[in-house]
Amino acid sequence: MKKGFIKRLIANQYTLIDSETKEEVIAFARGKLRYMKLDEDNTFYRQLTKKTKKEQKIMQVSPKVGDYVYYDDSEDQVLIMEILPRKNDLSRPDVCNVDQVLLVFSAIKPDFSFFLLDKFLLILNQERLTPVIVISKIDLIEQDQLDLIKKDMKYYESIGYEVYYVNSKQSIGIDVLTHIFKDKITVLAGQTGVGKSTLLNALLPGLDLKTQEISKALGRGKHTTRHTELYIFNHGYIVDTPGFSKIEFLIFHVDEVKTFYPDFVEIGEQCRFKTSCMHLNEPDCAVKEAVEQGKILTSRYENYVQFCEEVKNQKEKY
Repeated sequence: MKKGFIKRLIANQYTLIDSETKEEVIAFARGKLRYMKLDEDNTFYRQLTKKTKKEQKIMQVSPKVGDYVYYDDSEDQVLIMEILPRKNDLSRPDVCNVDQVLLVFSAIKPDFSFFLLDKFLLILNQERLTPVIVISKIDLIEQDQLDLIKKDMKYYESIGYEVYYVNSKQSIGIDVLTHIFKDKITVLAGQTGVGKSTLLNALLPGLDLKTQEISKALGRGKHTTRHTELYIFNHGYIVDTPGFSKIEFLIFHVDEVKTFYPDFVEIGEQCRFKTSCMHLNEPDCAVKEAVEQGKILTSRYENYVQFCEEVKNQKEKY
């Protein structure tokens, strides 16, 4: 068997890059490949319910963009025979073995959302993925409104996140982005209509991805990307994925939420109850004090409280 890397997925057809020849190969997944017997430490094992991992042994696993696979080309139809272990695995966007995620948010149309930003960051911290924040459409917003966004974004920069501002249509700010892609697999993620395809067109002018205007009636974009694909750029890969407006985290216990807030974890060491403090109703909570003193953004803390409520109120899946 030969080894390959999945570059593109359209319907059930996979485009592989052969590890030795670097040639592209069109392949299909072997029928019996999809259901695998897994132990709890397997890299394909994703906990989808509160049930313990040991109770579930047979899971459906499909190849996805970013996978390294073994394939057989001895017959007329090339078949993927085995998927190699993954270092990480995202479901939305549906890619794996990712090095970093370019989180694209528009300054306007749709309006910038700190709630959505914090939700994305929570999920990426949960998946141990490095986020890079890009704010697009800066040419469409009034300067005073943009300054307000930049003022609060300074907090995110202070806790270690890279933040870039771009006008993709005129390629303003694009040049400062190119270095971050080298030797990495980068996913573009964000709501529908924030300008992911426009950003890709600015980075890769020959790509000419289809873009559509925002629907004024709905205030949101239409889905313009119909498949998942890797594009070679600056000795790395960029992943373009179908747009989406709803993201969900797989957190089953409310005390896990705080662990995905790195800024809370550090300050939380000073709480009276230290690691057991939930930063909600406890006395002498250093996180709440930091919010009151302006050291933590009020919106970030309020979003944290809302995420905790979401986890508490979610219906159990079986």
